[in-house]
Amino acid sequence: QVQLVESGGGLVQPGGSLRLSCAASGRTIRQGWFRQAPGKEREFVARYTWSTGIPMYADSVKGRFTISGDNAKSTVYLQMNNLDLEDTAVYYCAATRGFGMNWDYWGQGTQVTVSS
Repeated sequence: QVQLVESGGGLVQPGGSLRLSCAASGRTIRQGWFRQAPGKEREFVARYTWSTGIPMYADSVKGRFTISGDNAKSTVYLQMNNLDLEDTAVYYCAATRGFGMNWDYWGQGTQVTVSS
């Protein structure tokens, strides 16, 4: 069993930046980020595949967010730039133990609030 611990959430102004971190207690195949805003479904944000280093992004964040990984720290980061009000949500880290689309592990979430 792998535990995921998120950090880096907080309050930012529109147009600002924030970096989220997700530290894994064990090895995973992929780590990614989801988010859920009030009144909305949980949605995929980005994923990172350890073996290839290939990222993938939802269209809504493409060009603004960057996902990356640090093998030595078993940590995936989500650099969020040019944040807007619609980015306000609880952000959850998730991970897989295989190459399928089943997300096996979930973090507790970290709140990101974008407010003017």
